[in-house]
Amino acid sequence: MATVREKAAALNLSALHSPAQRPPGFSVAQKPFGATYVWSSIINALQTQVEVKKRRHHLKCHNDCFVGSEAVDVVYSHLIQNKFFGDVDIPRAKVVRVCQALMDYKVFEAVPTRVFGKDKKPTFEDSSCSLYRFTTIPNQDSQLGSENKVCSSSRYSDALFKSSDIKSDSLEDLWENLSLKPANSPHVPISTRLSPQVIKEVWQEETIGRLLQLVDLPFLDSLLKQQEVVPKAPQPKRQPDMVNTSNYLDRGVLRAYGDSQADEWVSAAIDCLEYLPDQIVVDISRNFPEQPDRTDLVKELLFGAIGKYYSTREPLLNHLCDVHNGIAELLVNGKTEIALEATQLFLKLLDPPNKEEFRRLLYFMAVAAHPSEFKLQKESDNRMVVKRVFSKAIVNNKNLSRGKTDLLVLFLMDHQKDVLKIPGTLHKIVSVKLLAIQKGSDPNKDTGYIYCQRIEGSDYSSSTQKKTKDELLSLLKTINEDSKLSAKEKKKLLGQFHKCHPDIFIEYFGD
Repeated sequence: MATVREKAAALNLSALHSPAQRPPGFSVAQKPFGATYVWSSIINALQTQVEVKKRRHHLKCHNDCFVGSEAVDVVYSHLIQNKFFGDVDIPRAKVVRVCQALMDYKVFEAVPTRVFGKDKKPTFEDSSCSLYRFTTIPNQDSQLGSENKVCSSSRYSDALFKSSDIKSDSLEDLWENLSLKPANSPHVPISTRLSPQVIKEVWQEETIGRLLQLVDLPFLDSLLKQQEVVPKAPQPKRQPDMVNTSNYLDRGVLRAYGDSQADEWVSAAIDCLEYLPDQIVVDISRNFPEQPDRTDLVKELLFGAIGKYYSTREPLLNHLCDVHNGIAELLVNGKTEIALEATQLFLKLLDPPNKEEFRRLLYFMAVAAHPSEFKLQKESDNRMVVKRVFSKAIVNNKNLSRGKTDLLVLFLMDHQKDVLKIPGTLHKIVSVKLLAIQKGSDPNKDTGYIYCQRIEGSDYSSSTQKKTKDELLSLLKTINEDSKLSAKEKKKLLGQFHKCHPDIFIEYFGD
């Protein structure tokens, strides 16, 4: 059977990436080329849109990496925006399976990281803690000086064909197993490429818009100010010198210890040390137990140091304080799913430096809070100890009661794996708006929410009259049927009502 390379050569698949060069009437439902085209398009989108940069994991630096959850977000948006499978609802779990297939076919691979003393299994994880690297990225190009490398589309096409003999029927089986059938309608050509700034503004605007749908806010000031925030300039990297050379050595010793341990608790704690001041790290290193195998003493030392630092740190979630109470109200009323989506939207608006620190701290909190882990205090549950120690480092809102603060922090810990993901609803809303902008149509026509709608003056007048009449009838009925009112009070109120609204009174009681 012919390989994908041979079939693509006949179809000139690389040309299909350009709408101008795509054959008239081309449909992704065409077999076997439709399945191959969708696959190639996904690879192209992933490798051109996912953020590839140097990342830290367990105090180690890994070059040219991206995280699993961001890969899912990119593929998710690409499938929805291009409507390869029509208007069918695509769950995030299916997108994860697509990413697993991409990894199985060697489009990218997991970055070797040690968990529980052994390398991770080659299973794709929809997580902000899992790192991946494209298999075809060559040595750093001299003309690309930044950390974020942008690869050419031709190289991405090679990524597909250098994979291990992907067969078109295998791709068809993949979509069939996922219950995804390519749409019969031709792929909508996109003639206009949007700038990153426009895309960023759409994501920001729609995130706020969707958040307003889910959370009742007394004032919009905090949301409006959020759009005006100017990102802080990145701080210059610290260079080792005669004063802080010992600090680097101490961090290196702790990193080496963490690498030698088959313990998720220790690894998560050491990941948090990057944000601690040098003096605290030096103290940890100097007070390290003489018996390194005494992990209980190591954990006690690490937890005490991390807890002490974060007890005095400004809260990580100090943006949009009005939203805290809205999410807490959803939790109080048992609306967990809505609260999770609102939290995901809320954290989407968190600035990247704080988001990464929050991710690491929350991960450590979730691991340390597990009842089977190291006992933090003899007479207290781990979960309650972690909540008490780190609560102010997460949320410290004077307008939020202690009970709601505790509820919100515990909710974040319990849903640590999901709170930093982008909700599918937002993917759809953003995709619809971006597609409308690209096609030159009204981008606000089908955004999924409407705050107000223009109507004719006559319609407005009749609507207000009807609403006023209904409310007055309801008020009159309440007065008449209120058993708590004395006869004298009821007669007085009914007389006042008859004087002000005789027509409504007669309509209710008759002549």
